[in-house]
Amino acid sequence: MIPLLSVIVPFHDVEPYIDQCLTSLAAQTLEDIEVILVDDGSADGSRRTADDFVARDPRFVLIGQRNQGPGPARNAGMRQARGTYLAFADSDDVVPPQAYERLVGTLAETGSDLACGAVGRLVDGELEESTLHEKVFRRPELCTHITDKQVLVRDRTVWNKVYRRDFWERAGLSFPAGIYEDVPVAMQAHVLATSVDMLGEVVYHWRRREASITQHRSELSNLRERLVAIRSVRAFLDERAPELIDGFDSLVLEKDIIFLFQALESEEDSGPLLELADAWLSELSPRVLATAPSLRRLELHLLSRGLVRELCQVRDFRRAREEGTRIVPRGWRVTNWYGDYPFFRDRRLRIPDDVFDARDELKLVARVERCEWTGAEYRLRGQVAIHRVDRKIGKIDLVLSDGRRKVPLEARRSGRYGVVASIDPERLAGGGPSWRLQARTETRGLVLKSWFRDGEANAAWRFSVPGWSRSGMDMPQ
Repeated sequence: MIPLLSVIVPFHDVEPYIDQCLTSLAAQTLEDIEVILVDDGSADGSRRTADDFVARDPRFVLIGQRNQGPGPARNAGMRQARGTYLAFADSDDVVPPQAYERLVGTLAETGSDLACGAVGRLVDGELEESTLHEKVFRRPELCTHITDKQVLVRDRTVWNKVYRRDFWERAGLSFPAGIYEDVPVAMQAHVLATSVDMLGEVVYHWRRREASITQHRSELSNLRERLVAIRSVRAFLDERAPELIDGFDSLVLEKDIIFLFQALESEEDSGPLLELADAWLSELSPRVLATAPSLRRLELHLLSRGLVRELCQVRDFRRAREEGTRIVPRGWRVTNWYGDYPFFRDRRLRIPDDVFDARDELKLVARVERCEWTGAEYRLRGQVAIHRVDRKIGKIDLVLSDGRRKVPLEARRSGRYGVVASIDPERLAGGGPSWRLQARTETRGLVLKSWFRDGEANAAWRFSVPGWSRSGMDMPQ
């Protein structure tokens, strides 16, 4: 009988973890699977554990090869796979019980070429959100594509997915050798797929362990391998989906470049690393480099000039300010807004002002803390502030909107960031059942707008007009 799903698991010297991984695969609620274990030249007890599973569960198959790395090992497993669908799991990770049932189920329903889901990070036995995937699966969507849902450019791992086998073969996908062999394949699969299903559920537990290959990410050889993967992805995107290159480059500047910084912070001989840094930066779009967040632009500027000691100071500064760094105004007739970072006021280094320019990073934060009935009107209290700017806002205007009408409210200041307003329901007569509140501020010529959010729930705040509420209550807030 042909299994519905083939799961390919390469392993090499993972004795402390492989049992937990294989146990999670054996416990899948989707039972019609085969698990192809590929021993990539293990020298510890990993193979004994694999043999035990093969002996007691006929769905497990074991093959072996000399040590060639995870890419060739996955390819070897692919040659043995018989399933209608394909999945990959790393031998030190864990797959939640219903993961494959959900992923295969959605593909059977939609006909998409691959399905992917959210990832949890296993850290010292506790499950955390994967920072690599944190912005990807907040809004699940079926039958989409990376060119329409460009946040998928951040989904560059192969093991949080199930692929339709005929798609994999039709696309001619295979894994290259090297450490970051899955990144090019994940991007190719997303681009070449006709449609993709995104699930909001966590479908994979990715373990962080210090002994793994990718934990040595600041080693020179590792960084060179990462650059090979980056070049491979960019070459493919340039040919097949050039509109995704900026998004990919932005991700490299957000995530990958950090390991280059860490290497420079710990390495006494910075020469080879600086040469590698030049190669990295020359690969990336000048447009993305110029529009990176201001603190990252400062780090990149120092890196490009080989100012390693100053770069380390900025890295220390970043780590010491987990809640963000200040943005300050400069100039009276024409006010610009700059990140208040190291060397901002130090003219000796001759760092251009535009490196510190943070105007595009300014955003208004508006929250409703309380809305209560006084007997004659609703009294609203909230907070309005500019994120990362430690100064009082010059002018605040408030407007209620139901999407068609706009009703201005008088805003009264209360303390440094507090604002108070009154809502007379009669002014909203004839309007919609639900109204949103918007703040418009002006400070030193800077105009910002934002919709208010609920202070506790962190969701959009809405005012329901009495008489429209489903409960019939006079005070629905």
